[in-house]
Amino acid sequence: MSSIPDAQPARPWRPEDGPRPKVWTWPATDRPALKVMSGGKWRYAPVRARQDWPDGTVRYQVEVDLGGDTTIRTVTYQWPQPGLRVARRSSVQPTRGVDEHRQGQMPRRGPAPT
Repeated sequence: MSSIPDAQPARPWRPEDGPRPKVWTWPATDRPALKVMSGGKWRYAPVRARQDWPDGTVRYQVEVDLGGDTTIRTVTYQWPQPGLRVARRSSVQPTRGVDEHRQGQMPRRGPAPT
């Protein structure tokens, strides 16, 4: 077991928080990732989005298997905290818009059944 506490999820934005956070995303083919401490183990978590809140806090929305049972959940964490680490950096800058050229390709279909 690790002495590092499990990462604590952040609550979602509410209207009483003021202006909505600015949301940044990366291309599906080059997303950064975090390590998330859960159940005493580090779990790999690709980042879906970064949220910059008006109060100056930063939150990352990640896809993570918290229990090690292959069930992927989308969870948002406030950065920094002891139960989060950088696992992978992206080689591109995030964007606030949707850039179809940066989102990756659809999977190719296999040969037609005969």
